Amino acid sequence: MAETRPFRDRAADRSTGRLDTPQEHRRRQLVPRPSFGDDAFGAFAEKFARYMGTSRFLLWMTGVVIVWVTWNALVPDEVKFDEFPFIFLTLALSLQASYAAPLILLAQNRQEDRDRVIAAQDRQVAAQARADMEFLAREIASLRMTLGEVATRDYIRSELRALLGELEERRGGSEDDEDDLSRPVDKPY
Repeated sequence: MAETRPFRDRAADRSTGRLDTPQEHRRRQLVPRPSFGDDAFGAFAEKFARYMGTSRFLLWMTGVVIVWVTWNALVPDEVKFDEFPFIFLTLALSLQASYAAPLILLAQNRQEDRDRVIAAQDRQVAAQARADMEFLAREIASLRMTLGEVATRDYIRSELRALLGELEERRGGSEDDEDDLSRPVDKPY
């Protein structure tokens, strides 16, 4: 006798995924669409935007416009290809601008993404530097606490000045007490 499974199991076998997530359906295409990587197209857009921002591009563009206008103004009517209002030149320049604007915006978006990543890295470095400085400040404070009453240079100088003043008092107070100077002075510590 054939084993029959419940309806739920057969339905689960037919589906490859979960029931709460939609399945991806792709239609077959006669001609496959070309696909470009975001980075490749973005890199092209950045190169194009950089080139359009150079003086070389501006000089070439100015040269082309001057040659265009000069040709169509000075040559006989039979060889002119764009009459005085230069509508074809206007069309060419607006076509160039319509392609340049989105490419420049794409390049700016990629630059903003890079700037955002660099800013995040800078914040991390600043936070690490701040943590290091706080650690060093705590270490210096603990060293000061550990040293406590250790004699510093200023303290030793003040003590030596006091002793020197005492010696001068003894020397100046009585000249008869010269043998007092040969006697060792009591140490303050």
